[in-house]
Amino acid sequence: MDFGPTEEEAAFRTELRSWLATALPRLPPKPSPDDWPGRRAYDTHWQRMLYDAGYGRLHWDADPGLRLVFLEETELAGAPYVGANFVGLLHAGPTIAAEGTPEQRERWLGPILRGDEIWCQGFSEPGAGSDLAALRTRAVRDGDAYVVTGSKIWTSHAEVADWCELLVRTDPAAPRHRGISWLALSMDAPGITVRPLRTLAGTAEFAEVFLDEVRVPAAHRVGAENDGWRVTMVTLSFERGTAFAGEVVACRRTLAALAAAARETGRWDDPVLRRRLGRLHAEFTALWRLVQWNVSEARTGGTVPGPGGSVFKLRYSGARQELYETAAEVLGPDALDLGREWAVDRLSSLSYTIAAGTSQIQRNIIAERLLGLPKGGA
Repeated sequence: MDFGPTEEEAAFRTELRSWLATALPRLPPKPSPDDWPGRRAYDTHWQRMLYDAGYGRLHWDADPGLRLVFLEETELAGAPYVGANFVGLLHAGPTIAAEGTPEQRERWLGPILRGDEIWCQGFSEPGAGSDLAALRTRAVRDGDAYVVTGSKIWTSHAEVADWCELLVRTDPAAPRHRGISWLALSMDAPGITVRPLRTLAGTAEFAEVFLDEVRVPAAHRVGAENDGWRVTMVTLSFERGTAFAGEVVACRRTLAALAAAARETGRWDDPVLRRRLGRLHAEFTALWRLVQWNVSEARTGGTVPGPGGSVFKLRYSGARQELYETAAEVLGPDALDLGREWAVDRLSSLSYTIAAGTSQIQRNIIAERLLGLPKGGA
């Protein structure tokens, strides 16, 4: 398989680099990590700059190769990531583009791409995390609306979100995977309570969301009633597909910086550390090739990523954790100082084998959908 750039990709890379060189100096100062209203304003300002320059569509409405160039070059340039609107840009937006009605695409895609509206994700529940199909949040049809009651947890950026991609149970009598629907919930609807959750690193990007007889128009259901599990698999395929591509580039930059820091501190003399850095270099090079392979597959297999994204997610989660454990070795006692570079990233890396589907779930997907192995029985 040829991973070399096409003429269109090479020309696009040159054009994008030129634009980034002029656009990034015009950004305002970055707000503090826990200032979520400020971060929302900063992230949406950057998204509007991308949109006005013609780059907003690259999040999903573009050739996969151009999207990959965009993710690589923006990360290499130190540009802001999707930030507070990662759910809208990387999950909900692509899902609505693939599964929504023309009216739904008209209503929601433009505001997401312009940075006008922020989305959060209402999937996990206190009793339904990895076993997502066990969700219990109920939605009862009442005329032209659903009345929703229940709670969600680990909802990213809920306190600054305008909309939520919400999974609900619309038929409790149906088999677990067949009675679920995917709704777009307006976060200013009456009956919603948001309680921020503070993480190990001290930030509050997650929240609990409580829903007390919240009315959601039936027109805000994406996909057919009780077909939400299939729609959710579309969402998760985007989440596990190219969503982490920019992070692979960032990890490769961090790895190079770690090697330089080890030379400065004398840790480079440790042959075990050098071997570990070398193995990580090979791992992230392979992961980047896997991203390129997934992009090539997307060109021929349609707009929705396939289960190959689970292979990437599984390997990337472990590699990222090992990278920042190696950073702790280089930092020594300073790894406990959250003000030091890499210290907070080390803490956040612990969540990667859980977030976006646990590593155990990814292994099941790989075994059943890629290798054709039977499902485990009693």
